[in-house]
Amino acid sequence: MRTCVLAATAAVVVLLPSLARADFRICNNTASRASLALAYTDGATWVTEGWWNLKANSCEMLLRGALSAQFYYVYGIDESGGEWRGKAFMCTRDREFRIDGRQDCFVRGFDRTGFFEVDTGKDAKDWTVQLTDPAKPGPAR
Repeated sequence: MRTCVLAATAAVVVLLPSLARADFRICNNTASRASLALAYTDGATWVTEGWWNLKANSCEMLLRGALSAQFYYVYGIDESGGEWRGKAFMCTRDREFRIDGRQDCFVRGFDRTGFFEVDTGKDAKDWTVQLTDPAKPGPAR
């Protein structure tokens, strides 16, 4: 009986590390707090969610479980006015949100915001995005 319990415990310990790493995380490697929004598709519908507020030099799990898509989209802004943005436009709003669909943002009463694409690859089960200080605009010449 004791051998069975030890074997079962050993099996659980071996399996736990692989189960715990199936998530989409973002790390804020900057000196400022950052607010983030995430967009993804479940295969049928686009979903955009926000806002996660990440302290400076911290990480947070945005989605738990194995990744279900290859592409995810992120938008972020920090306290000093820096942005992480891109050319994939999604619907957002100023306060906490979950929005289904990415069409007709203005007509539906939302803002239209450019997100950057994160390609996790076809077989990734987990992914971590590392945010660094966004480029600050230089003085006009």
